[in-house]
Amino acid sequence: MTEKKIRVLIVDDSALVRQTLSQVLSTDPMIEVVATAGDPFVAAERIAEQLPDVITLDVEMPRMDGLTFLRKIMTQHPIPVVICSSLVGEGAQSTLKALEYGAVEIIAKPRLGSKQFIEESRVMLCEAVRAAAQARLRAPGPSHVVEPKLTADAILSRSTGAMIETTEKVVVIGASTGGTEALRAVLEALPPDAPGIVIVQHMPEVFTRAFADRLDGLCRITVKEAERNDTVLRGRALIAPGNHHTLLKRSGARYFVDIKDGPLVSRHRPSVDVLFRSAARYAGANAVGVIMTGMGDDGASGMLEMKQAGAVTIAQDEATSVVFGMPNEAIKRGAADIILPLQRIAGSMLAHAGPGFSGARSSNTPGPRA
Repeated sequence: MTEKKIRVLIVDDSALVRQTLSQVLSTDPMIEVVATAGDPFVAAERIAEQLPDVITLDVEMPRMDGLTFLRKIMTQHPIPVVICSSLVGEGAQSTLKALEYGAVEIIAKPRLGSKQFIEESRVMLCEAVRAAAQARLRAPGPSHVVEPKLTADAILSRSTGAMIETTEKVVVIGASTGGTEALRAVLEALPPDAPGIVIVQHMPEVFTRAFADRLDGLCRITVKEAERNDTVLRGRALIAPGNHHTLLKRSGARYFVDIKDGPLVSRHRPSVDVLFRSAARYAGANAVGVIMTGMGDDGASGMLEMKQAGAVTIAQDEATSVVFGMPNEAIKRGAADIILPLQRIAGSMLAHAGPGFSGARSSNTPGPRA
């Protein structure tokens, strides 16, 4: 029996972009571009004619902007949406709101360049559409009031035995489709003195800094885009910069990150496998690994190496994952010690990060939004 193709509607005000996206997506035998539209009003007509499985959507368009159209779609007839944007700076911040409004993923628009760049763009775009087609769409959940960061406590962690030891616990997290909102739920629940964290979230380079800044404003811990030689500190999460692999390294008692170029690993750059393997090598039993919602198998091999090195490994469960691909692969390979719903991951991270952590803030946060 022939597998049904994923029907895609492309919405972008540029005829050249519509043509390029159509050509790129048509190289995947499981994807069919059924229609294109130059603005949301034409898109609404196309949706009425033939309901697509996935929509690729630009943010800046005439007559109605993409974010307004996205909110209308999610209210009236939810369809998985992949935001395809080239915005940077403040535009990147506004584009991130699409994830709050229900978009499954944000990817960078393919642009003319080297043959390698075009091929990598094709891989990532087709993977994003495939992931969106599998995503569980969820209604936006309620926000809560964010407690202000505590100045001294956020900088000076409590004195514990761990400060005298030469080994400090460190947490590494990997996520992809649906991960932006899942990460928000986990990081918002952490106390100011939480263990140091390094994160790989599959996201284009123009958006990782904006994403880190957004989380920094929401969380009691500090969140920043990782830079080469940044120290992994209590009360701080470092997010891998888009289009660069991020590794955990150690010098004496100090953990720090290294940022590297290189080929796609497990079809991604940054790759969760690269981060997890480095954690297995440099942190071993002092690491806690967490793999969350996402398409594909990135992170499964690296998590198995972490487990074999003595680390505690946690996988998000199927019920709260937007796409269960990455956690499921880790579970199937025997790499996950613990399988938990999203709302229990922060508490488990703290429980296994050693003494001195009071635990996660209680939360009624639902599963991640698509």
